Amino acid sequence: MRLLDTDVMVDVRRQYPPAVAWLAGLPELPGLPGLVVMELVEGCQDSREVRRLLREIAAFPIYWPSTTDQERALATFARAHLSHRLGLLDALIGECAVGVSATLCTFNLRHFRAIPELATEQPYLRT
Repeated sequence: MRLLDTDVMVDVRRQYPPAVAWLAGLPELPGLPGLVVMELVEGCQDSREVRRLLREIAAFPIYWPSTTDQERALATFARAHLSHRLGLLDALIGECAVGVSATLCTFNLRHFRAIPELATEQPYLRT
């Protein structure tokens, strides 16, 4: 199973051709961490854009970090925030992916390296 990070979803929403082609070629629709959805909403400029976003992602399954995921995220964040510049939301998103045994599709490998059990994938080439 795959979960998409915010950077990949931004490319998909902007209809970036490599992102669209990659997504269309997947055998199953990937999931979205709920926190990624919240980041996407945060980037919206008005309520019309929020409604459009929610329509666009309606088919994607949404995953939320469990209590155990949140506890791991706290430990990871405390250990790696300063050394790896790991952000709070990235810690939660990464540990959510670990909790559901998913590969996180992202281009933000530098920060996510701090999460030991996290599998990551750069899903397509960016130019």
